[in-house]
Amino acid sequence: MENAVTNAIRVVALGNDGDGMAQTPQGRIFVPGTVPGDEILLAAQNGTHGTLDRIVVPGADRVDAPCHLFGACGGCRLQDMALPALLEWKTGRVTETLQRAGFDPIPAPQAHQVSPHGRRRVDLAFRRVEKQIVLGLHRRHGDVVDMSECTLLDPTLFALLPPLRAMLHSLPAVRAGGDIQINLLDSGPDLLITMDGTPDANDRRILAQFGKKHGIPRISLQGRPPETLALTGPVFHHFDDVRVVPPPGAFLQPARAGEAFIKSAVLAGLPRKGLKAGIIELYAGCGTLSFSLAEHAKVHAYEGDRAALACLKQASGGTRVLPALRDLNRQPVMATDLAKAAAVVLDPPHAGAGAQIAQIAAGRPPCIIYVSCNPAAMLRDLTPLRDAGYRLDSVTVIDQFLWSAEVESVCVLTLPGASRRNRR
Repeated sequence: MENAVTNAIRVVALGNDGDGMAQTPQGRIFVPGTVPGDEILLAAQNGTHGTLDRIVVPGADRVDAPCHLFGACGGCRLQDMALPALLEWKTGRVTETLQRAGFDPIPAPQAHQVSPHGRRRVDLAFRRVEKQIVLGLHRRHGDVVDMSECTLLDPTLFALLPPLRAMLHSLPAVRAGGDIQINLLDSGPDLLITMDGTPDANDRRILAQFGKKHGIPRISLQGRPPETLALTGPVFHHFDDVRVVPPPGAFLQPARAGEAFIKSAVLAGLPRKGLKAGIIELYAGCGTLSFSLAEHAKVHAYEGDRAALACLKQASGGTRVLPALRDLNRQPVMATDLAKAAAVVLDPPHAGAGAQIAQIAAGRPPCIIYVSCNPAAMLRDLTPLRDAGYRLDSVTVIDQFLWSAEVESVCVLTLPGASRRNRR
């Protein structure tokens, strides 16, 4: 044991992807399955990648993983780290990103974490293995791990998995396997399936019976556009009190609580006065934020996905939401239009806002509320805004991707002197 301790190395931090980081005589290495504070022995080292042999002394934030599939299933990489410590790490990632973008000072972040068993959106893979269907997530760089338990999924979705396996096994169009995306809408689970065969009338009959039995109003086949295979009832969801009909595979925030935290931070960041000039919302989707924003001002809502825009447009009657189709990377909203808005709200995709940021910086709207799911993209997007003179008024960090390295944040930016009298 004494020799083991002598040869042990200490994990000092987490890398951006959630692997533990340690310093060796050969340089910095990343070791999956470790948390800060762990004293570990390596089984092997290849460049900057280390393979864990064993943990000699566990770190203070190490806990027993709550799921027996941890280490096999690729869905959760950090279940061996206490949730409060994980939220602190994610908050630090966002703060460090804002520092690198040049903001000073940085307000103390508000930090929120959703509860387990709250995930309402999931992408699963399924494979025929011998005489059964394996349904779940891929192990890291490997095959599908059957999801026999899950600490993430909403109980309604998890309860659907056993009958879903049986149905997929009976489906002639499923030969070797495929993928399935499930959104838990207010009308019930909404399924979008990719399979390696072509569904015929018998497949559609099986799917319709399954949907009717299990309260699934719509089952669709992935495609451009998706094809409805079975429709057994109305499909709907609510953003605030507005009923929308999301297209198959529509984007939803993964947890209801996470959506509520984001919405609250966005609304709190709006100017207190001057909203008669209206709000420009970019990447509006199906209206996650649009209808809440419209309670405060007229909203010019831009979205590049035609199906999402059609959903938003259909639901916007009688509201102050004015939807418009726009590919914001190829045809960004121009600076002259952005300059007229009281606030610009944007929730860009994982890759960030791209060409749209230059127009925002040039237009210099008095208030920008930026929602991010990717610190690397946030750094690229916010650095030009800091260079344009924007200050950081507030930061909210939301951990709705439990036990992963993913983190959501909301940043409120203003121009000094342009809107100070209008702030809350």
